[in-house]
Amino acid sequence: MNIIKAVYKTSVVSVKNILDDGVPEFAFVGRSNVGKSSLINNLVGVKGLAKTSSTPGKTKMINYFDINDSFRFVDLPGYGFAKVGKSQLDVWSSILGGYLENSSSLLCVFVLLDIRHLPTEQDKQMIKYLVFHNIPFMIIATKADKIAKSKTKQAVRVIANALSLREEIFIISSSENSVGKMEILKAIENKLEMSEN
Repeated sequence: MNIIKAVYKTSVVSVKNILDDGVPEFAFVGRSNVGKSSLINNLVGVKGLAKTSSTPGKTKMINYFDINDSFRFVDLPGYGFAKVGKSQLDVWSSILGGYLENSSSLLCVFVLLDIRHLPTEQDKQMIKYLVFHNIPFMIIATKADKIAKSKTKQAVRVIANALSLREEIFIISSSENSVGKMEILKAIENKLEMSEN
């Protein structure tokens, strides 16, 4: 698959404004500093389409991007962020849960985990949440350029074991050098084809 067109569509801050127009969606979720925006920009080949920030928790809303006039990327609010009050955490978790449970066109959630670290409690809760609600997901192990290539598979094995997941659902990724880009696009292509059958 090649992405030849990617445009920002809209952002929503309320569950009642979540889009439900039948367009297939692929959502990206993870801790605030795990590299969601960088990954989306790398996949679409457009710098700055998804806004990156040095401040964790910058994405406080759901951001929609139309891809190839045929499906959508959805950048979900980061979790595990600091320097916000409990009321804000409740709002963000409610819109996050509202999206995941009510988006009828959601084909897959890509959960981003930093390949250098063990999953946090929030990471584990997210995986349990997706499993409980029977929401299809894959894991993208980000920032692979930060460790030796010879150590990436072992790092994924450790993370998979910590989450009791199969290594087959992991894709090793780096937005710095586009490692994993083609594998992610292929996974998206496969899921689109399956949804059409």
